[in-house]
Amino acid sequence: MDNKSANDGMKLLKTSFAGVEFDNPVTTASGTFGSGMEYSEFVDLAKLGAVTTKGVANVPWEGNATPRIAETHSGMINAIGLQNPGIDTFIERDLSFLKESGARVIVNVCGRSVEDYLEVVERLGDEDVDMLEINISCPNVKAGGIAFGQDPKLAESVTGEIKKIAKQPVVMKLSPNVTDIAEMARAVEAGGADAVSLINTLTGMKIDVARKTFAVANKTGGMSGPCVKPVAVRMVYQVAQAVSIPILGMGGIQDTNDALEFMMAGASMVAVGTANFYNPYATSEIIDGLADYATSEHLSNISEIVGCVK
Repeated sequence: MDNKSANDGMKLLKTSFAGVEFDNPVTTASGTFGSGMEYSEFVDLAKLGAVTTKGVANVPWEGNATPRIAETHSGMINAIGLQNPGIDTFIERDLSFLKESGARVIVNVCGRSVEDYLEVVERLGDEDVDMLEINISCPNVKAGGIAFGQDPKLAESVTGEIKKIAKQPVVMKLSPNVTDIAEMARAVEAGGADAVSLINTLTGMKIDVARKTFAVANKTGGMSGPCVKPVAVRMVYQVAQAVSIPILGMGGIQDTNDALEFMMAGASMVAVGTANFYNPYATSEIIDGLADYATSEHLSNISEIVGCVK
């Protein structure tokens, strides 16, 4: 493909998501890309639709005890516990780096209480941040987060409190570890969420047979990778039928076809996660692949395929 054709293809990827304009619908899944520094020698961060950062709390978190990662068939289990340097270091170091790189930024916010979330959201109010992704769905933190993500009333309440003070659009990240994902999506929509992202990791466990103990110190961890993709696609489809706000879809995306599946199921944007660990070029390759697809299918914009499977 010549440069003109490639540029024309990229123009077809322009995406409007919750009122924010992105060059393309591809971002990174929180916790798999750091804040971009580690990947900047492999990927032009400005080429991505956005960089979604690792979870940021009001104070530094040490995370869980080690070992914290275990490989499993077609995926991995992690129990990092949202280790992060806290909002002060994030703003001074990570956010400054991202803006200098020309990246659009979605900040993932984590907390153990409503007050924790609100403190971070308030601190980010005057920063050059495009969107906030609120993590109420981490299965590896013993307090906060997941409690909000499994109770519709709590999810609606925390969403409403955040929306009262947030200056950027709010994306609520949903947990798959619930009976009815559509109910959770409707709850955060009722709370005022501008969008939802899903899925976070599925709770899993691995036993180290040789050592006769748990493979990760936390006993359980979040399972991600290609093994979760069919579950994730199904949940994105269900949520797309249940709410009117846009969806950021993720869960096992490795290549362009995976991204297209999520978009056809109803996701307006997609996030690449575990694939970054074994292919640091994955995000860039998927963007190129989507541009080729939009051109070959004679689309006027990639959004034409969103939710096309009914």
